[in-house]
Amino acid sequence: MWNDLFIVSLALVFGLLLRWAFKTLPREDWQMLAAVPLKKRDSETWSGMNLTYYGVFIAGSAMAATAVAVMLLASVQIPGRVGLLMVVLIFATCLPASSILARIVERRQHTLTIGGASFLGIMLSPLFVWAANLALGDQTGVHIPMVPTLAAFSIAYAIGEGLGRLACISFGCCYGKPLDDSHELIRKVFAKHAFSFEGKTKKIAYEGSLAGTPVVPIQAVTSIVYLAAALTGMGLFMRGSFSYALLVAMVTTQAWRIISELVRADYRGERSWSAYQTFAAVGACFVLMLCFFLPTELPVSPDLYTGASALWDPLTILALQAVFVVTLLATGLSKVTSSTITFHVRGTGS
Repeated sequence: MWNDLFIVSLALVFGLLLRWAFKTLPREDWQMLAAVPLKKRDSETWSGMNLTYYGVFIAGSAMAATAVAVMLLASVQIPGRVGLLMVVLIFATCLPASSILARIVERRQHTLTIGGASFLGIMLSPLFVWAANLALGDQTGVHIPMVPTLAAFSIAYAIGEGLGRLACISFGCCYGKPLDDSHELIRKVFAKHAFSFEGKTKKIAYEGSLAGTPVVPIQAVTSIVYLAAALTGMGLFMRGSFSYALLVAMVTTQAWRIISELVRADYRGERSWSAYQTFAAVGACFVLMLCFFLPTELPVSPDLYTGASALWDPLTILALQAVFVVTLLATGLSKVTSSTITFHVRGTGS
């Protein structure tokens, strides 16, 4: 009962957050959080670097995903610090890869790809689990079960990317096609829910020239699909159905990535079938293969209280804060926008 209550509460929190975000974040004033003066240009103005809400939402989603992964792993008696170490290693590998893979696929600087990073995470996660068992098994007696661990990672990933899509709304990237250029059915479904982005510095404006144009709210739909898959997978995980939890969380997200690109208008390479769709298809097939060949038995049932208790650890708290700060600095300091700043003294009156 407590597991179900937790999942329902989480669903309510996500629902309220998404409702606010879908109405608010397309506005111009929700792109830049702050501007930091760097160099004086003349006697009155400074050149500045912008800190974006994109970075805040990506950092928050990364921290939330890390916390969920540690909690789920601890709920099946994997020590919290062991789970934290694996998550941080995957995170440290995928964060720089998000930029490197985007440069390779799109041949552009100053861009990121969550699709490429997630593909790398899917392929490397089993190796991290195998390496952890090899390093810890003989010395500590700790055994990390493969499928439950991958299921926990997949659920955490779905939550992280589901929340991370709010960053895309804020920055105006990963945007959908104009409603006028879409299929009639799509126009009817999203007629009252289309996004219309404000501000010339949003990506949809300077790349797609679509500022103020009603477009398919594909970021919003992706958030809903990913978070629904995560919550469903979490429910299956807490019942001990680890293979089904892995399949629901990972296959749903990768299948939706393939489908969603059909209604996206942002640049993702020269071909109609993008490299990211290939990554998603290969990743989904890889997960299906793992579930077919790997055993899923586990002698213990997940205990949510034990999992949540693992988060109340000084090292875990510090690590979560570090994940937030590192991600914020890596993704929040804008490389595609700049600012001009002036300072003045307010009038003091009589």
